[in-house]
Amino acid sequence: MTHRALKKLAYGLGTLFLILVLFAIFFDWNWLRRPIERFVTDKTGRTLLIKGNLHVQLGWPIIRFQVGDVTFANPRWAAQPLMLSVKRIDSGINLSRLFDREVLIPNVRLEQPLIFLEISPDGRKNWLLDRKQKNSGAAPTIGNILLDRGQITFLQPAQHTDIVALLSTRQIAPGRSAGDIAFSATGKLKGMPLKASGNGGRILSLNDQTLPYRLNIAAQLGQTEIKAAGTITNLARFSAVDLDVALSGASLDQLYPLIGIILPRTPEYATKGHLFHSDKKWQYQNFAGRIGKSDIEGNFSVDQSSRRPFLSGNLTSKLLDLADLGPLIGKKPSLPAPKSGKKTAADTQGSEKEAKSDVLPDQPFRTRRWSKMNADVLIHAAHIERKKALPIENLTTRIQLRDSILTLNPLDFGVAGGNLAGAITLDGQRNPIHASIMIHARKLLLKKLFPTVKLSKTSIGQINGDFDLTGNGDAVKQMLGTANGKFVLLIDSGEISKMMLETAQLHLWEMLETKLFGDKNIKIDCAIANFNVNNGIFQTKTLLLDTDITTVIGSGDVNMHQESLHIDLKPHTKVISPIALRTPIYIRGTFAKPNITVNKTDLALQGAGAVALGAINPLLAIIPLIETGPGKNSECGKLIDQAQTARGKINSSSAGKMPTPATTNTQSPPQHP
Repeated sequence: MTHRALKKLAYGLGTLFLILVLFAIFFDWNWLRRPIERFVTDKTGRTLLIKGNLHVQLGWPIIRFQVGDVTFANPRWAAQPLMLSVKRIDSGINLSRLFDREVLIPNVRLEQPLIFLEISPDGRKNWLLDRKQKNSGAAPTIGNILLDRGQITFLQPAQHTDIVALLSTRQIAPGRSAGDIAFSATGKLKGMPLKASGNGGRILSLNDQTLPYRLNIAAQLGQTEIKAAGTITNLARFSAVDLDVALSGASLDQLYPLIGIILPRTPEYATKGHLFHSDKKWQYQNFAGRIGKSDIEGNFSVDQSSRRPFLSGNLTSKLLDLADLGPLIGKKPSLPAPKSGKKTAADTQGSEKEAKSDVLPDQPFRTRRWSKMNADVLIHAAHIERKKALPIENLTTRIQLRDSILTLNPLDFGVAGGNLAGAITLDGQRNPIHASIMIHARKLLLKKLFPTVKLSKTSIGQINGDFDLTGNGDAVKQMLGTANGKFVLLIDSGEISKMMLETAQLHLWEMLETKLFGDKNIKIDCAIANFNVNNGIFQTKTLLLDTDITTVIGSGDVNMHQESLHIDLKPHTKVISPIALRTPIYIRGTFAKPNITVNKTDLALQGAGAVALGAINPLLAIIPLIETGPGKNSECGKLIDQAQTARGKINSSSAGKMPTPATTNTQSPPQHP
């Protein structure tokens, strides 16, 4: 190409460039408003109106524009006619990404926006721009949003959610640019009343994977209070969270609608910790606080990479109040005392109803939630306080929830100087729940078993036992009311307060003597409580207390379904007492209101040794407990050998003189004398 031709081409390109510059300067971009409105309306099926002026700044790859007084309609199914109404928009579009059919808006500033977002019951989202509002790729990709005063409404009827948030930009100083965004929100979140306020950075980085957004928020959701301060990266997807969080509320299980994680019913709680999130794992680290009167601390994590969220962690407590564990097993929480300190008529009626109510927990477990997640949590409590009862030491258990089956295995804790160990399983796959409990009691000290009974403080001796029960039901009361298995307790040699025995046997002279000259210990040769459990009825096989001054034989049953008592105790003295009544003692009534009566006209049978041997029925369940204790040469071991020898003699001769084995006494107890 000749020099002359090149010169003509340069003039041509310069002229074209000048024309484009003049076009950009003097062209009235408002001429494009109607074509843009028609294009958007045709593609989305929703009306776009541009009432203000349109200004465009050409560039590559970003073309910037400013437009005023814009409205964009909602689809017909939405509750409000407009999705967006804004006084002014300052934004830009990445032209190079349009060739890939992606609308990328790196930055947008909205002045006084009114934004209405809604998710329909069938899952349609009004911010998706396809005609059916179901294509997640039909929404523009927005980088940063700068909001200058406005309102955002979010509605999701299927989740009972309706939230209105007000936003305003705070001025950090006169004459300077605007500072943080302050916000407040009210409404309902998943059916629970919501009230929140706080502040955040001026620019919202919706999709930035590296830039943390600073946030400070205080919210009340139902009876739950939340305070959080820290940063969130990628607000659209929460790719990273780093927040100091304080939680408090009426019960931990009320967090389920918010976090989707199963937590147990608890008394009022308050915790503080650090919430961290990356990838698909949430961690609540180094938290500490209280549940009821109990202190707690530890770590929890939730892994959401699998089909079911997996909760793992450890929880420790220095002092755990046993009353705080009541709601976990279905016990109704106690009513709070009136603030005035005075009981009203309604309070009195409530107390009377509570006194008449059943003792066993009857609140059902929420098994429908058990299939939502799996869990593996270790729990350790150094000391467990029980109101007016013996303390529990060093509780250790591992709680696992897998495929709707809840287990506590191992379950191990110290009590009364001894140890209880075993396992509990609740199978939530079955309807109702199938429960099994196997607990071994070893070397419990008699003098520590009833610390509030003054007369027992000098008592000594060890208690061993086995509890092996299965049952069906959705509450503890139902499980025990259908239980089958065994219940065995054994005291093999020891000492007990004489005053306790004299009181039980109604030896009036010895009681007076003890009161005047002091208490002393009585040797326990053997004590056995052996129950056969069938469909919730604890039927006595052996109920015996044998000492060097008296033998008490018991018979009857305990009905867990009716929470009723039907026990007869017949004392047989080994010494002469001038005014001993030596009468049967009848224990009747309910767990809440037991009734103890005596029969003055019905004298107890004599011959304590023979009665004791006759009362001891099948002993196979007791022998392992004897071997655990002093061994077969102990008093209980000798008594069992005597019983077996006596039974052989009975089978080979007339047994009419020997009392029959203990059975349920169906005779009604006599009236009060």
